[in-house]
Amino acid sequence: MCADQRSGPGSCHDADLTCRDGIRLKATVWRPAGEGPWPTLVMRQPYGRAIASSVTLAHPQWWAAQGYVVIVQDVRGQGESEGDFRGFAQEAADTADTLAWVRSRPDCNGRIGLYGFSYQGFSQLVGDSSVPPPDCLAPAMTGLDERDHWSCEGGAHWWHLGLGWGLQLAALQAARRGDAEAWDTIRSALETGSYLREGRALLAQHDRQGMAHRWLSEDPRERQRWAIHSPAPGWLARPMLLIGGWWDPHLRGVLDLQARSLAAGGEPELHIGPATHLQWWPEVQELHRRFFQRHLIDADPNPTPHQQVHLWDQRLECWGGVVTDQAEGGCWHLWGNALSSHDPRLGQLRIAAASPASPPAAPVVIVHDPWRPVPAVGGHLSASAGRCDRCNLDARNDVVTFTSPPLETRHRLRGRPELEVIAWADQPGFDLCAALSVCPAGSDAVEQLSTGVIRRLGPSALEAQSQRLELQALEAELQPGDRLRLSLAGAAWPAIAINPGHTEHPCGPPSSHCRIITITIRSDSARLRFLPLIPAPSR
Repeated sequence: MCADQRSGPGSCHDADLTCRDGIRLKATVWRPAGEGPWPTLVMRQPYGRAIASSVTLAHPQWWAAQGYVVIVQDVRGQGESEGDFRGFAQEAADTADTLAWVRSRPDCNGRIGLYGFSYQGFSQLVGDSSVPPPDCLAPAMTGLDERDHWSCEGGAHWWHLGLGWGLQLAALQAARRGDAEAWDTIRSALETGSYLREGRALLAQHDRQGMAHRWLSEDPRERQRWAIHSPAPGWLARPMLLIGGWWDPHLRGVLDLQARSLAAGGEPELHIGPATHLQWWPEVQELHRRFFQRHLIDADPNPTPHQQVHLWDQRLECWGGVVTDQAEGGCWHLWGNALSSHDPRLGQLRIAAASPASPPAAPVVIVHDPWRPVPAVGGHLSASAGRCDRCNLDARNDVVTFTSPPLETRHRLRGRPELEVIAWADQPGFDLCAALSVCPAGSDAVEQLSTGVIRRLGPSALEAQSQRLELQALEAELQPGDRLRLSLAGAAWPAIAINPGHTEHPCGPPSSHCRIITITIRSDSARLRFLPLIPAPSR
């Protein structure tokens, strides 16, 4: 709640919008000092408008001091807004109503920018065609595909993230109902970690209609049951600032937005930096300031072209120069045998053009024990997202590693790593969890760059079939003496649920229903290559 303070920069007051169906949405409005009208920034979020995404973005008071009206609105059914919260499906009409209302306000000069990340990034993308698009958009760490950008990867649900986010929304709904007991129960489960085991039941009890419960109840293999949202025509062609993080779970969604905007005739500006979902790099605020200054205040009809793609190098820990979205990295072959999970010197990773003749490879075997599943560390899906040293993890005997010889020259990796491998199991279900890392010259560290997973369930898991596993996109220039490593395991707990090895019980936490699974890999036919950074847009 904001008191009405109309004197001085950053003054704010509350305001109501009545939607086309009579539902009232509550917003807080911050205004600059002096007389308007001014350009206006709009954010629509479900977490309580007082937060205003300040966990990652500058507070509206700062934006007001830069000369903008800032409007942060509680979405329908959250905060102090009326109605029932139904997630993404409600946002197109409400975003359109909000834009029409903003344009009618006397303090708005007609120029509007939308900003925010995650849910707030989604809500700015889906206004319907009943109103013109905003002048510019800055969606960060978000996406339009409910399966591939919000809840699943490689046929497996996000477990830690899906439950954690769903329970946060469930707790907000409990507080809205005045149900302090439910709020305390949910909060306790998150604090103690018991949500990893009890989370599905808590969602069913306290927020059965919520998105997270619905997503976790859907089969990722049934593509037709998952929504892919489409912005109104013309929205994606507007000036767009896209912010992504190498360790953010929504990076695929940001890359898809880049592809969609380019296909629509837009010239989006993409920055992928050293960021998790909630921890960004400091210069992000200046990127936003310059973007909105250019498109809302200067409003040059013939702006100077800006570099389109900006990538932070994970190995060099700095921003690169001129960047394209073309894949770099080459094609790498794997070689190993049954002892490769016990002796890290035996698993080899060699670039195709430099691969010498090797003795015939034998099958590589991974034994997944659900009693002590391989944990997820770092990366974009784990509870410890970000940079990490996985040296101790790679020393486990249920993790198989393939490591290159020391590189003789610099070698750039750019794009979306894809592993193609023939694999099968002795049970009708298995997971294959991959990590790509660099072993720096002169160090025992194993610096993880990217992770990915593929899940197989049903009788086909028993058959030797080619599997394609796509890892998180990356940018890294390896140095002379560095070695590249690919690690494979049968679990990444609790980033993803444990595969029980059959279809009689759902994937979830370790339980008595989970079987020991022996996974066999034909390394002689496996290859690792790099796909272009920007994919074909989702349809």
